Amino acid sequence: MNFDQNLIAEMLQDSLAGFDLFVVDLSVSDAIRPKITVTLDSEQGLGIDECAKVSRRLAKRIDEHYGEDATYSLEVTSPGADQPLTDPRQYTRHVGRTFSLKLQDGTEKTGTLEATEAEGIQLAEVVKDKNKKKTLPAILVPFTDIQEARIVISFK
Repeated sequence: MNFDQNLIAEMLQDSLAGFDLFVVDLSVSDAIRPKITVTLDSEQGLGIDECAKVSRRLAKRIDEHYGEDATYSLEVTSPGADQPLTDPRQYTRHVGRTFSLKLQDGTEKTGTLEATEAEGIQLAEVVKDKNKKKTLPAILVPFTDIQEARIVISFK
């Protein structure tokens, strides 16, 4: 059975009613037993309870449309700590954390996320200066300039 990804996306939006969540990613495989993978996030983060509730709502809508005999696997999850941020709303709760950015022009920057704005982030870049680390004043990095943004995980 083939699942229409656009239809699943509509069902997913309906399933998010009442939650302050947004979709980071949706994929539908075309295997013999299709796998529907949904990645959700919110500005405050989310827990397993929200994922479970959205999963139940979405599964009910899929079963109503495709029939209860439809075989598929459904996974509703939050982004892992090692996943890049893909939506500007994801940055808000990470103010104060260290980020590694790859920019559209090929350059890379590492620094502390000082603030978020409508058009981008304020990043205080950390650079090496004669074997010492130096933190530069925060600059605005527009979201359109960011190719990939990852949180630097520290185990100190």
